[in-house]
Amino acid sequence: MQGHGEEMAHHVWIKLHLACGVKTNIVTSVVATEGNMNDSPVLPLLLAQTSRTFTMRDVSADKGYISKANLAAIVGYGAHPYIPFKSNATGGAEKGTTLWKRMYHYYNFQRETFLAHYHKRSNVETTFHMIKSKFGDALRSKTQVAQFNEALCKVLCHNICVVIQSMHELGVSPDFGAAQAA
Repeated sequence: MQGHGEEMAHHVWIKLHLACGVKTNIVTSVVATEGNMNDSPVLPLLLAQTSRTFTMRDVSADKGYISKANLAAIVGYGAHPYIPFKSNATGGAEKGTTLWKRMYHYYNFQRETFLAHYHKRSNVETTFHMIKSKFGDALRSKTQVAQFNEALCKVLCHNICVVIQSMHELGVSPDFGAAQAA
């Protein structure tokens, strides 16, 4: 509540949208946006960035990412989409794509199988928890650009930790694409 002569503190939030691997929690793509930006328009960029280095088989995302364009984008990269439908969604002709109808019916009539794949989405929550627990959940920077950079640096540091851990626990030998001397 705001009193006379007092200004209410106004927090400006930023949001990180990220794609991550399900085995190592490596962040394969990240986009920083203003906190009030919708999730759905960011997914094609996450897919494009991830596809440069990784092969996607399944893409699990929460309801905020559901759209016919996003379903088509996922399939376009050769992956299977696992995005639950919102409660007001229908499988009717109004969406106009057979992919939408097919995924809607799969979601509704093969729910157990769908949820087994969709559950992998919880890995992104684990990834966010890993980043916040190691590097803190608050940003110290004052300007939005600096906040974006600080948040992205936390993701970079997380990925470095994941690569080191994967080298020791999984025997991963990273190849950073360094040019060989002739």
